[in-house]
Amino acid sequence: QVQLVESGGGSVQAGGSLRLSCVAFGYTANCMGWFRRNPGKEREGVATVVSGVSINYADSVKGRFTISQDNAKNTLYLQMNSLSPEDTAMYYCAADFRSYCNLWRTSDFAYWGQGTQVTVSS
Repeated sequence: QVQLVESGGGSVQAGGSLRLSCVAFGYTANCMGWFRRNPGKEREGVATVVSGVSINYADSVKGRFTISQDNAKNTLYLQMNSLSPEDTAMYYCAADFRSYCNLWRTSDFAYWGQGTQVTVSS
């Protein structure tokens, strides 16, 4: 069992930055990732990291967002730079113990945090 607790969301102007954090309580998961969802839309993958080394990003965030882990703190981060209003969403941390997980398949992740809201104003 893994419990995920996100923090770091907030309101920022376009062009600004935020860093999201996700603390994992329990076992260390092999697959971890960040997803986001706007009301009325499907949850979409933002970035994933597998085994601490294999990283994937959604095309819409490449070059702007960076996913990282601090295993000593059991914490997953998402550094978000050059934010735009299109990045406004509820952001969720996700985890799973499988050997491989897919950024585009939310069903690969069994454990989810409660979400943290990111709002970017123009």
